[in-house]
Amino acid sequence: MAMFVDQAPFTAKAGNGGNGCVSFHREKFVLNGGPDGGDGGHGGSIVLLADGNMHTLLDFRMKAKYFAANGEDGRGGRCSGKNGEDLVIKVPVGTIVKGENGQIVADMFEEGQRRVLLHGGRGGWGNAHFATPTRQAPNFARPGVVTQPFKFTLELKTIADVGLVGFPNVGKSTILSVVTRAQPKIANYHFTTLTPNLGIVRHHGQDFVMADIPGLVEGAADGAGLGHDFLRHVDRTRLLVHVIDMAGSEGRNPLADFEAINAELSRYGDLKNRPQIVAANKMDLPDGADYLEMFKEKYPDVPVYPVSAATRQGFDDLLNAVAERLRALPPVAPYEQEEFLDDLPDLSGYTVRREGRIYLVEGAAMERLINSVNFEDTDSLKWFHLTLRRTGVIDALRKAGAGEGDTVQIEDMQFDFID
Repeated sequence: MAMFVDQAPFTAKAGNGGNGCVSFHREKFVLNGGPDGGDGGHGGSIVLLADGNMHTLLDFRMKAKYFAANGEDGRGGRCSGKNGEDLVIKVPVGTIVKGENGQIVADMFEEGQRRVLLHGGRGGWGNAHFATPTRQAPNFARPGVVTQPFKFTLELKTIADVGLVGFPNVGKSTILSVVTRAQPKIANYHFTTLTPNLGIVRHHGQDFVMADIPGLVEGAADGAGLGHDFLRHVDRTRLLVHVIDMAGSEGRNPLADFEAINAELSRYGDLKNRPQIVAANKMDLPDGADYLEMFKEKYPDVPVYPVSAATRQGFDDLLNAVAERLRALPPVAPYEQEEFLDDLPDLSGYTVRREGRIYLVEGAAMERLINSVNFEDTDSLKWFHLTLRRTGVIDALRKAGAGEGDTVQIEDMQFDFID
């Protein structure tokens, strides 16, 4: 049986763009053939794919670095370099991807969903691109964009409509096996369930996914027991079915158990506000009826349904209530995702100074930036302006005194300052 892993760090890097080629046409009896250097190919991107056949992040414990292929350099004869092949990384459905600062940059929410995590570097222009009537033999080309590696963390959060929660050994796995065709491992000891088990409930024409979540203990919100490994998988559920050993068969007080579980849920995100139905299990055992009356008296507003997983009784009423509540609840929604700007270059080390009426931005990083931009392409220009804004160059110009319409020069390019 494969190990269940629901959290894993990994490093990814998109492919570098290939360099443009400096070449001149050479042919017998043809004088001054002119520049014919081809463009470099684009680097491969890192692409995520949500795969419904994967249920663990174990692969990322075995391999933690993923590098896409580089684009090939351009060649003479106006031959462009081959684009690097995209690297497709499969992840389980429900996986979220976090950046180094903990921001969610991708939520692989649906089976078959694809997401470009890192874009491949653009290929550089060959010297054939720079030929003009006044510059007929350009002896230069642009290098491809060199990409940077980034570190991410994957977290698997189970996607289910209903989550079965409760202390270990209260019968969650048995209930799942009764109401679905799932066959979880079941035994009479604590923490039999160490991984979420999912099954599909088909009840009176309505289907919904139910998950048996690993057992919770007091202090889980602080990491005790399975801790966040449990709570992570409850995050997405629309409805909680709180399973209680209402007979107190292990010497525990079911009312105290109910309070303890809810205390842990209330300390983790917004789970305290999640709709909840109580399944009073083990009602076939002595003391079940007495504890049930005590429970109803203490919690008159909590919907509770007596069931017995051992004798398979009481589940029709429970599932009717679950189905009715789900029809009134909104569907599961993906997490809000932040834009991840993987293609912003490192522009540290530049300076801004004023020379006459022109503001000069200088530094080796600026030369690399200018070489990366296709000033005849609208998308490339948008990327250029976004880069200046996001990396602080616009703020530095403003601080130096640049105003609307002033001339800014970076390398041999001049443009108007737009605030």
